[in-house]
Amino acid sequence: MRVAFIVSAFGLLGLASCGGGGTGSSSSGGNVIGGPGPNVQPIVVNSGPANNYADGAFTSVTVCVPGTNDCQTIDGVLVDTGSVGLRLLSSVLTVSLPPQNDAEGAPVLECNQFQDSYQWGPVIMADVKIAGEQATAAPIQAIGTSAFSVPKSCTQSGLPAHETVDSLGANGVLGVGLFRQDCGSACSVTGAQNPGLYYSCPSSGCVPTTVGLNQQVQNPVWLFPLDNNGVIIQLPAIAATGAPTVSGSMVFGIGTRSNNGLGAAVVLSVDDTGDFTTTFQGQSYASSFIDSGTNALYFLDSSTTGFATCQDASFFYCPQTPEVLAATNRGTNGSSTSVNFTVANADALFNSPNAAFDNLGGPNAGSFDWGLPFFFGRNVYTAIELQSTPAGLGPYFAY
Repeated sequence: MRVAFIVSAFGLLGLASCGGGGTGSSSSGGNVIGGPGPNVQPIVVNSGPANNYADGAFTSVTVCVPGTNDCQTIDGVLVDTGSVGLRLLSSVLTVSLPPQNDAEGAPVLECNQFQDSYQWGPVIMADVKIAGEQATAAPIQAIGTSAFSVPKSCTQSGLPAHETVDSLGANGVLGVGLFRQDCGSACSVTGAQNPGLYYSCPSSGCVPTTVGLNQQVQNPVWLFPLDNNGVIIQLPAIAATGAPTVSGSMVFGIGTRSNNGLGAAVVLSVDDTGDFTTTFQGQSYASSFIDSGTNALYFLDSSTTGFATCQDASFFYCPQTPEVLAATNRGTNGSSTSVNFTVANADALFNSPNAAFDNLGGPNAGSFDWGLPFFFGRNVYTAIELQSTPAGLGPYFAY
């Protein structure tokens, strides 16, 4: 379940992947998005800093010791609308950012769980600067640490740790999803409801702890003074064979400036876990979401779709010929919109020099994860919970 701590899947080129993919033309009604402005950040889809990523959208982020000009700009950070919070590899951080401690003075660490991996590391404080925007004194996570042993409760899922550039395929993750914090009220209470993401780590060892909303890893966007109600990801349409690299924009704010209006985009409100419903071939799947941090369209399974998976990588579909498909997405507000998409043979795609694809797909039983391929040729809006927008309060997706 994705309640505030939205999970997102990562994927390495031809190695391991979980994600979404679809194609289609823009449905934003000709609305002008992006262009020069303090709320526009360039993004690029390529193979990433380790040269092993397929369909990853990357950007740069500047972090500073709070209240100072002691700063570092880090590129190769994955843009992820399916998670919340900035997470940077400890190995690439050269600026000394202060730790966040609990009321007893012990460092606070987090075991962040994605669908295919976990990341263990301390919560630290930073001024986060992106484009002309700044989140002041925001809690972020430093991924990977040798100073604190990983507790068994963090590793019991059996998932691997992705805490290096090679394993993560990125220098960090910028989670700009639907929620303000990465866990929300669940992590602020004791008992079974608490998922146990946060730990207090005195010298005697790390133990699960409660963490208030303001002390949790934050979505930096909602902390901006302006343009703080969501993001728009804008990527151009690409050829069916893919492209080596694709340039696009991440626009902050929805309806806050002349370059981020909703236009004719259809708003799909989501439930408390960030999901809407996708109807495909007469069946409805309620656990569906849009996720730029996932690198393919992950939907259903081979027994349902009839698509063969790849011999060397069963997490991708490898149909003999491209499958042209259609689905309908419906929000909790009753709004709906159709999606035309294509799933091609992943092996054939990877046997090219390209790293950006709009037709990469794979199995994900009982659900639709509309990953980065869905974004090509669309303006995709992610509105943050409780933030006011021209279409009402978030959270919602729109395109």
